[in-house]
Amino acid sequence: MERYMLHLKNSSDLNRKMAKDILRKSRIITSGMNLTLRDCRVSKKYVELDTTIAKSDLDELIDKLSSIGPLDHAKHVVEEIVEKEKAISEGIDYFNNERFWECHEILEGVWKNCDGNEKFLVQGLILVAAGLVHYQKDEDLVCISIFNRALEKLENSNGQYYDIDIDKIKQTITEMITSKSVSSFLI
Repeated sequence: MERYMLHLKNSSDLNRKMAKDILRKSRIITSGMNLTLRDCRVSKKYVELDTTIAKSDLDELIDKLSSIGPLDHAKHVVEEIVEKEKAISEGIDYFNNERFWECHEILEGVWKNCDGNEKFLVQGLILVAAGLVHYQKDEDLVCISIFNRALEKLENSNGQYYDIDIDKIKQTITEMITSKSVSSFLI
């Protein structure tokens, strides 16, 4: 059994408030298969399903899930060692494509190799992405709680970090915390 992140194309009529129902429907249409469907997240572009399944059964799973949306891509989840600048660039791309879980994962690899204030800064970015993972599951209160933790990690950081405007992120999440209204945004 291996872990995969499946990204089904969102036909745009699916939204994050449907994440739990989509997960329930996915479990029903795949009942009888030897797999674990652990989570569902919905963005404007994708319905993201986190699953563990034998590689030999992956095509059958994708076929069964096609009633929710056609497959955009399936990513085998393995710990990757990626050069720092490339990892940050990929993290930005994942974030801006609302693939927050993958952003979180790739930035963890960066975080493991940082120290000092940079370690706190990267951890703050990871927490922003993690908060938005919960937003995609329609868990806004959890998201806001995580944003508060992110601000604590980012409090001594400002300016640019590679191509990321840290001040803009801090302002954006502060506004969301204050208004209790969460939405995705670009970095």
